[in-house]
Amino acid sequence: MGIAWTLPGKYFISEKIHKQEMDRIFSRHWLHAGREEEIRRNGDFIVRGIGGDSVILLRDHEGMVRAFHNTCRHRGTMLRTEDRGRLGKTIQCPYHAWTYLLDGRLCGAPSMDRTEGFALDDFPLHSVAVQLWGGSIFINLDPDPEPFERTFGEEPLEYFGQWRIGERRVHERIVYEIEANWKIVVQNFNECYHCPTVHPELTRRSYFESGELIYLEQNVMGGTMEITEPRGGLTLSGEPSAPPLETMPEDEAGLAHYYTLFPNTLLSLTPAYVMIYTLWPQSPGRTRLVAEWLFHPEAMGDPNYDPQDAVRLWDLTNRQDWEMCELTQLGVQSRAYTPGPYDDYHEGILAAFDRRVLDALGHEAMET
Repeated sequence: MGIAWTLPGKYFISEKIHKQEMDRIFSRHWLHAGREEEIRRNGDFIVRGIGGDSVILLRDHEGMVRAFHNTCRHRGTMLRTEDRGRLGKTIQCPYHAWTYLLDGRLCGAPSMDRTEGFALDDFPLHSVAVQLWGGSIFINLDPDPEPFERTFGEEPLEYFGQWRIGERRVHERIVYEIEANWKIVVQNFNECYHCPTVHPELTRRSYFESGELIYLEQNVMGGTMEITEPRGGLTLSGEPSAPPLETMPEDEAGLAHYYTLFPNTLLSLTPAYVMIYTLWPQSPGRTRLVAEWLFHPEAMGDPNYDPQDAVRLWDLTNRQDWEMCELTQLGVQSRAYTPGPYDDYHEGILAAFDRRVLDALGHEAMET
């Protein structure tokens, strides 16, 4: 195939391309939006921003998880401005008091009964497709989205099931604001070429050239790394942060898995815990990343283990990574930057990810 090259600088700094990514990728693909436990009770809601769109996710009074565009059907006013909260029996627009049931139906529109031809049933909230998987909520803004299982593949989704992600709960959640393009963050996640230089603490726990690259599906790509001490764990101290799942196959006991679920989900799977990173592009040069550490509830209450030990390792590693991502963002803005060659051995997934981005945008490879 020859040398694979990094993307031209415009893919990291152009407002035009950023808008195309919001329109053609983030508005048409399945996005990880949060964990079901965030809306545990009926009436609980969270709000997510995707480019110029805002989506409200809630649990209705029948216990069903729903998602709606956070926009009143009257004159477009945003319904909720908080990141999260709890609703009563309805959602009411703060402007003219149009009121909706939690299943999206319009149930009140002051004075509109005097408008000929108006009917409440004609103006429900615009719904957003929802898929629950592994205790997580995925949403898709496309009015006619590709089925979730077809997007990520039944085989990968079944394979990930052995980590019993749906049974785990969030132990820690940290939100990072990264001054770098979202693709730079994804690329950083998908290679450990930089680990000996940037991550001495992580490298002591997991050798950077161990494991293997795995390409499961077009929208799922990743690989494994070996945990240095089988009895230990991926923690700052090297001690286990939780007992491994009893159902985990023996040949997985010493491995950590890292996968990208295109476009905004980074999944880290270890025998003791799972991490989910959710990316929300804010601009060409800024990304909000929500990091969540998931443990089995019994492990979080076990005095013999310290889940925070895993958080300490990865929070340190993350901050080291974000510094490199931000330096890269500064560098690709230079007029001197030109695409460079990828290392086939260490950076094969990055080249595959770039091809996926270009395909989703409808751009030719190495378009200039």
